[in-house]
Amino acid sequence: MVDNVQTSSSAADIIAALNAKAKAGSSTAASDASATQDRFLKLLVTQMKNQDPLNPLDNAQVTSQMAQLSTVTGIDKVNTALQALNDSVTSSQNLQAATMIGHGVLVPGKGVDLTSGAGFGGVDLEQSVDRLDIAISDKSGAVVRNVNLGAQPVGLMNWQWDGRNDAGEVLADGSYTFAASAMQDGKAVDVATLQFGMVNSVTQGKQGVALSVGNMDGIALSQVRQII
Repeated sequence: MVDNVQTSSSAADIIAALNAKAKAGSSTAASDASATQDRFLKLLVTQMKNQDPLNPLDNAQVTSQMAQLSTVTGIDKVNTALQALNDSVTSSQNLQAATMIGHGVLVPGKGVDLTSGAGFGGVDLEQSVDRLDIAISDKSGAVVRNVNLGAQPVGLMNWQWDGRNDAGEVLADGSYTFAASAMQDGKAVDVATLQFGMVNSVTQGKQGVALSVGNMDGIALSQVRQII
């Protein structure tokens, strides 16, 4: 199993910091909306104070400008509500991601980390197959183990390697790669390969929540196919 190297910050600390940031953003949006409304009202009052007494604003003009004020205020409220919704979704994603720290996940990839004589991986099949084969290679690209997993149903499945080569010899711990091939009725079937790793940390960036999984960084939350 891949060693778990968890950061010193707890999940609760991460969530608290992100929630504080979200609250600050909401307060700023509300403040901007209030400032816009105040400027509009000041402009309207100034216009009415300085109007020509012989040609004052008629009711239609005043009503029109008040309607504009109402429209601007409504748009600001909608923007504030959308920002609050976005902050809520972001906080939810952060909470979900933070709870994954210390758990094993499957993400797109072809790597296999052999640790203490055990390696793990996964595949995602578009359809059921008559035969599924896994070929594991070392750092030089040489195939060290071929595994026939037989017939498999459609969907996601994970597999385990005992760390031995085709001759039954125990191989050294380290990083390996694998390839998967499948056949159905004598025809090749596409196979999506999945790499196993432990979630070490969570990062909130411009592109959203990113995970550090094993020796891989910048894994998007949407790339996680299975939590083990």
